[in-house]
Amino acid sequence: MRLLVVEDDKILAEGLVDALTQAGYAVDHAANGEIANAFLQQTAYDLILLDLGLPRVDGFEVLKRLRSRGDHAAVMILTAQDAIESRVKGLDLGADDYLIKPVNLSELEARVRALIRRGKMGSNASLVCGDLVFDAADKRAICGGQDLLLSTRELALLEILMHKQNKVVSKEQVLESLCNWDDELGDNAVEVYIHRLRKKIASANVQIRTIRGLGYLLENAKKSSQ
Repeated sequence: MRLLVVEDDKILAEGLVDALTQAGYAVDHAANGEIANAFLQQTAYDLILLDLGLPRVDGFEVLKRLRSRGDHAAVMILTAQDAIESRVKGLDLGADDYLIKPVNLSELEARVRALIRRGKMGSNASLVCGDLVFDAADKRAICGGQDLLLSTRELALLEILMHKQNKVVSKEQVLESLCNWDDELGDNAVEVYIHRLRKKIASANVQIRTIRGLGYLLENAKKSSQ
């Protein structure tokens, strides 16, 4: 899942990005509304955490433009503006939730999970392939009732493969799921993570096939052997 934090307070932004990254999300950061607009036109985000008092273009305008483009990504407003009028305006413009600063990180993460459940993941919050279950909202991979011990990037890799199981996922798509805008990973890193993930899900009756020149494909090993 890819999130965008739109916040001009550097310290707060760093804290949010760190917390959400540790929770298993790929997180980008925009320090003003102008940068946020550019990011939102280039990248499909699952959820946006949006400050209102932004330089250059305020949060209301960012939200208005987002919805005018037909983008239905979940939006959580994070702001110090606690006036009822601001809340009403934000919700009327299409925000899905509203949290007043200072925020409690545990509550924030719980609200993020709730929005993801209600959003485009919806009824498909649990993905199944073979004996492997992936809980997208809580970022858990389960086999035989036991959680698999996967790193943050291994979970991100598994998530995109589970969403597109039986379809080829390109190396470019894998790279995007593994890193933020400031990270740099190469093809060799992708192959390393694929190798590690293969070993960790070997008991789940699934397999990750390398489709030469195209990418990777996750499938039910039982069905493919029939």
